[in-house]
Amino acid sequence: MLWHRQIARWKGRRGFVDLRTVQLAALLVAWLGLFLPTIRAQQAKPSEYKVKAIYLYNFGKFVEWPEARETRDQSAPFLICVLGKDPFGSLLESTIKGEDVNGMNLSAKRVSNAADATGCRILFISSSEADRVVKILEELHSKPILTVSDIANFCDRGGMIQFELKEEKVRFAVNMTAAEKAGLTLSSQLVKVATSVRRKP
Repeated sequence: MLWHRQIARWKGRRGFVDLRTVQLAALLVAWLGLFLPTIRAQQAKPSEYKVKAIYLYNFGKFVEWPEARETRDQSAPFLICVLGKDPFGSLLESTIKGEDVNGMNLSAKRVSNAADATGCRILFISSSEADRVVKILEELHSKPILTVSDIANFCDRGGMIQFELKEEKVRFAVNMTAAEKAGLTLSSQLVKVATSVRRKP
């Protein structure tokens, strides 16, 4: 082993090696051998919000906005907005960089209230807004903005897509009624992979 060779070099240079030093070296090698594969696996596994950022980008490909929005200037960006305390950091920008939806370049924007969300195609409502999420959704009522969140019971409160953790995997539920009221059409392919589809009278 490599550490044995290193010990031999130390012997040649110093004439002796402290037994405690040898033991510590052996323990260090064993520790690294045991934990390095786990560390590498953790680094390779995308974080929860990296997966959610990818979902936000892909939702844009499986949702149709009202014709009035689709015929606007194609040079305008396709905005994915975050309302409230941002859990993504730089993950959202790095995910959408260089990507487009229907020829529109993707761009991220942070907003502090529902009024600032005008122009957003997709709005992620952070869990920091849980106490006022109903009010936010009321302010966005009928606006052609896809609302997404991981707040508990988001779809039951009138949100359109709710992230859920199922067996440590990020999944999502859909509220078709809320989307249709806003004039949005969700692709059957998107609905098919949802964990549940809510329809209210």
